[in-house]
Amino acid sequence: MTDRPERLTRVARLDAHCADIGGALRQAMGDDLALLALFVTPRADFAAVCAAASQAVPDAEVIACTTAGEIAGGYVEDQIVAIGLPYTHFRTSVVTIPDLGAMDPSLQVREMILARQMTAEDGPDFRHEFAFLMVDGLTMREDALMRMVAQGLGPVPLFGGSAADGLRFERCLIGRGGHVMTNAAVIAFVRTDCPIKVFSFDHLEAGDRRMVVTRADRDRRIVQRINDEPAAREYARILGKDPDQLTTLSFSAHPLVVRVGGAFYVRSIQRITEDGDLVFYSAIDEGVVLTVAQNRDIAQTLEQDLQAIAGAGDLDRILMCDCILRRQEAEQTQLTRQMSDSLRRHDVVGFSTYGEQYGAMHVNMTMTGVAFYHPHRSGAR
Repeated sequence: MTDRPERLTRVARLDAHCADIGGALRQAMGDDLALLALFVTPRADFAAVCAAASQAVPDAEVIACTTAGEIAGGYVEDQIVAIGLPYTHFRTSVVTIPDLGAMDPSLQVREMILARQMTAEDGPDFRHEFAFLMVDGLTMREDALMRMVAQGLGPVPLFGGSAADGLRFERCLIGRGGHVMTNAAVIAFVRTDCPIKVFSFDHLEAGDRRMVVTRADRDRRIVQRINDEPAAREYARILGKDPDQLTTLSFSAHPLVVRVGGAFYVRSIQRITEDGDLVFYSAIDEGVVLTVAQNRDIAQTLEQDLQAIAGAGDLDRILMCDCILRRQEAEQTQLTRQMSDSLRRHDVVGFSTYGEQYGAMHVNMTMTGVAFYHPHRSGAR
């Protein structure tokens, strides 16, 4: 599948077992890309995909990650989705963080600052910029990474997604060029003459039921006690449920949020341990006040948010990272087709994640991304 020639950005969608990945990408993307980003189903040979892509567009920066599902013409499965940013409208510089367990803040912050300077020098007339992050979603190091990244971002708006492994939760892969990594991250700094909008939205509304984390293992994102009671049992009591009947559907139907700087951010529960502890998808610590949120209609809010983005200018396309919990909720509430229609109608591409990044925050149960608008006709700012 390729896009109309008048597009500013270029997209390809390939089957996981495509026989000629390089040829298909060359045909769809051309040979003038600044950046090629790949969202790769775990069913594909990730190393082979990265190698073929790097050979197909040798002058471009190529970044890639594995997914929990892909987005191209709606929600899809077992696909390789690629988006290309041509040199005519984009400049980019990529920073690799090869080991999230041994980050060197002084070195890597300096690399980020240099990357920003390089894109500015390469595109002096390009006034818009953003950063796009891919990170291994099984390391539990996203929060520490974001604290470091915040030091090197300056005024640049950032969004990103945690690489995934379907629903297996075994191994997530990150690629740069032909090099495949785990426990790693890549950050693409991008400048463009296209107006852009970096955004994050969800479908949650904070309620009035609150609880306090009174014992937690921050490094492993485990909460052992809430309100000084066993965590799962107290969470169930507050919801008015039997602890033995808590499921992933309970977690998505009654998400928890934390207030930071006047805004609420989701802290999603991943699972319950045999000991009755709660394992979270993102950072959690003792003393944190959690609020039970209510879900609004996920399909309706998605369409409203996308309409608002589309109404900000002459939209070309939206690149988006979408939490796997949202996709699961759509399936459980039989709204997948309706949401896919919205994603297709507003030209959204991207992938389903194990978590999202926005600004200096690692969050869950959100959609975060960037909208690209035509530079000559857009009213977007």
